[in-house]
Order: sequence, then C-alpha cells, then structure tokens
Amino acid sequence: MRIAMRRNTFHLTFFSACLATLLIQMAWVGTSHAVDAKDNYQWYCGQCHGNDGKGAGANAKPATLGLNLPEMAVAPRNHASAKDMETLSDNDLFQAIKGGGVAVSKSALMPPFGKTMSEGEMKDLVKYLRELCKCKGK
Repeated sequence: MRIAMRRNTFHLTFFSACLATLLIQMAWVGTSHAVDAKDNYQWYCGQCHGNDGKGAGANAKPATLGLNLPEMAVAPRNHASAKDMETLSDNDLFQAIKGGGVAVSKSALMPPFGKTMSEGEMKDLVKYLRELCKCKGK
C-alpha cells in the first residue's frame, strides 16, 4: 500500500512539474526573456557565444563545465571581432537571429528566435551586436 502511495505521489509530482513547465513555456511564446538587448543577448546567445560575445560560451566548451559531451563542430561566431562582423550586413544578422543558422547557411545548432523575440527586439539585438564588435556592417 505504501509503495503504491509513493508511486502515485511521484507520478502526481512529476505530472505537476511537467504541466508547470509547459504552462511557463506557453506563456513565454512570443515574448522574450528580458527588456533590453544586452539581457536578451546574455539569456539567448551567451550560452554559445559567451556573455562577452567572444564565442566561448558554456555550450561551446562543455568540457570546461565538467560535462562529458563533444564540443561543437563549428565554433560559435566571435561577435566581438570587428574583422568577422564587418563582413556581415545588418540584414544578415537579423536573418540569422530570426531564422537560426540554417536560414543563413550556417550551423543548424543555432536556433531560430523569430517566434521568441519580437521584430523590434531582434533589431535591437542587431544594434547590440554592432556595439559588441564596435563596427558597422557591409
């Protein structure tokens, strides 16, 4: 009897956690995490590109976190490098943010954020990328 009660309690707790996660995700669809571009960058992009934009985020180098996972086959772009970033137009950056890496013939590991951020937030993120590299696009 006690085992059955524990099992039911576990299932109820697990179901509740899954439901709460789903509801939170549904509430966030179409709204970004933060109110400014820097916060959005650190929340969405920093995982791979690093909060400083240099391409060395936690997901790019999982071994540094003690995780036994392979590193990314292609290193995330260094957004702080004027040399790398000045070859890209603002539209290139916007399309990469909106449609993910595949939209600009780059890595499929970069997810699309077109349904996560508004168009204005994505444009602000492009401006923030220009601040990181201290450069203008082509």
